[in-house]
Amino acid sequence: MSKYMLIMRGTDETNAAMMANIDEAMAATGRFIEEMMEAGVLVAAEGLDDPGRGVVVDFSGEAPVVTDGPYGETRELFGGYFLLDVATQQEAVEWAKRFPALEWAKRFPAGRGSKIEVRRVAEPDEVPHGSESNGQI
Repeated sequence: MSKYMLIMRGTDETNAAMMANIDEAMAATGRFIEEMMEAGVLVAAEGLDDPGRGVVVDFSGEAPVVTDGPYGETRELFGGYFLLDVATQQEAVEWAKRFPALEWAKRFPAGRGSKIEVRRVAEPDEVPHGSESNGQI
């Protein structure tokens, strides 16, 4: 089994539509979470706070610079994730396709346009260690 992260990505429009109908969005997401729990594939699921409340620590200069949010392009941000323990990437994709975004967008057209990125979590033995990494992460 491998771990895959389903990263929720929205737009200003989809995020606003979700917030305007938060109770329904959370109920649909709750049902999705229950399905994954019943299937035994859910490891974790969390949503992130508003990016305007976050900060960025930028290491591009001589010393770290901290900037208050909001920051970056909204399309570059993600709003939460589901961490699954499944056999294959295709199984993770099938779970991502079951996320209720389209069902919800049918009722609230402004909700159309969100995405879920599917990424495998690297195993500890796949991360470079010691001299073989040449200082690269």
